[in-house]
Amino acid sequence: MAGVDWESLSEATSGAVGALVSTTVLYPLDTCKTKYQAEVRSHGQQKYRNLSDVLWEAISNRQILSLYQGLGTKNLQSFISQFVYFYGYSYFKRLYLKKSGAKSIGTKANLIVAAAAGACTAIVTQPLDTASSRMQTSEFGKSKGLWETLAGRSWSEAFDGLGISLLLTSNPAIQYTVFDQLKQRLLSKQRNKTVSSTAGPSPAALSAFSAFAVGAISKSVATVLTYPAIR
Repeated sequence: MAGVDWESLSEATSGAVGALVSTTVLYPLDTCKTKYQAEVRSHGQQKYRNLSDVLWEAISNRQILSLYQGLGTKNLQSFISQFVYFYGYSYFKRLYLKKSGAKSIGTKANLIVAAAAGACTAIVTQPLDTASSRMQTSEFGKSKGLWETLAGRSWSEAFDGLGISLLLTSNPAIQYTVFDQLKQRLLSKQRNKTVSSTAGPSPAALSAFSAFAVGAISKSVATVLTYPAIR
């Protein structure tokens, strides 16, 4: 048991649990977004003009619970992907610091480490991501289970989109890098204020509100920069 990297394991578990909660809470909105983006438009006609049209369709057809179709698969994919990503990021980061002898990791190295962790995650979870997308975009009330969704096609098709998924490893890489840099700057400012006022021990972590705000900002930056590929 001495060889277990408990710090990486702890970060991976907390990140995976957090992803599980956020995925469940926001899943109906994610389903609406996915169906809206995946709509096939022909001859200038479109079924959905905005996200609310998808929601209204589910309500009018009495299929409101269908907004949660594929939730189990999505949660499984989200849990595994976040666990693999956070564990990989933490492990590669510590490995880099050990090999380089540096005390902190720079922005460029951070991006490389995050992208490596993201690539590992994409390869492991691509079949689940493909299945959850197919479930979300199926007609309300007609979604199949995970095994039926994957078994209906070849395994090579389960990895459809792996190339773009690897490209999108830049999304969490950008997100986590922006988050890490903003976090370090905030903590540095808080330490300076504490030292100048001698008000007590320096803060070791962000407050819940600061962590939420920094997380929202970093996710927004990553989404804006990679949205064309996501689309």
